[in-house]
Amino acid sequence: MKIIFAGSPRPSAEILKRLHSEGVDIPLVITQPDKKSKRGLLKNSSEVCVEAQSLGIEVVKPDDLKNINFKNKVKAINADFIVVSAYGKILPQWLLEHPKNSCINIHFSLLPKYRGASPIQSSILNGDKTTGVSFMKMNEKMDEGDIAKVVSIKIEDGEDKQSLEEKLSELAANNLFDVLSLIKDKKLKYTKQDNEQASYCKKIIKGDGQINFADSSKQIIAKFYAYKEWPGSYFLFKNKVIKVHGMAESGDASDCPPGSFIKINKGGITFKTGDTSIVITYLQFPNKNIISSRDAFNSYQDFFIK
Repeated sequence: MKIIFAGSPRPSAEILKRLHSEGVDIPLVITQPDKKSKRGLLKNSSEVCVEAQSLGIEVVKPDDLKNINFKNKVKAINADFIVVSAYGKILPQWLLEHPKNSCINIHFSLLPKYRGASPIQSSILNGDKTTGVSFMKMNEKMDEGDIAKVVSIKIEDGEDKQSLEEKLSELAANNLFDVLSLIKDKKLKYTKQDNEQASYCKKIIKGDGQINFADSSKQIIAKFYAYKEWPGSYFLFKNKVIKVHGMAESGDASDCPPGSFIKINKGGITFKTGDTSIVITYLQFPNKNIISSRDAFNSYQDFFIK
């Protein structure tokens, strides 16, 4: 079996590594162009690029997927499949039509639920009990292709985006080779998605991390877990942006407006929400290290009380 692999982040690198270990012929990997570091001095390669190079696989990082040199390189490979895992760009029609079988996209949701850029975060935000991986035959529309296979897993209490993503990437890696083999041997039938059951999720932006204390405590905690990796959770208090690294729901339903500071002790800093309250257990002031609520009680008690 010969495939071209397209992907960029860490979970995709794990899937690439597994495919290679299973003896799949991968002559080419397509990934995002290098990005400048935060300081703007060095350029960082995607984690898929780093993994591919360590495996001795040729890597291309096209800015333009219609570039003639890129086209010629891809068309010179008689690929059975193009496998796409969080590549980050929309594939043009010529690329979708290139492989002998199909372009297979690995999507981290139970399609047609959560089409779009943030399916993992959306499943956490909505309090879902299950999620999974969909192996989809790509077409020109976003996440609307026919389904080859869907596999599901349980979402544990307290699951955050990173831990759930790791489980889903392992689930994808465990099933991908078999899915491709069944398609290649014409032993697997595609199923059309029910567009009437479709839901969509947006791209996460930095501002999504700001805590809205008018939300319920359950909603705030769900956002904390969904955005824990990025953009994180934060709130404004006395003109300071305070990042939150740990929180829990409190039974305190004090009769005060949402966002009101209630109390601070060694167990946490309590703020009123739209229904009850939350206790912040780990936090970070601007340009400071992460501290526990015990340390905050010792060092910042006056800041919160006065």
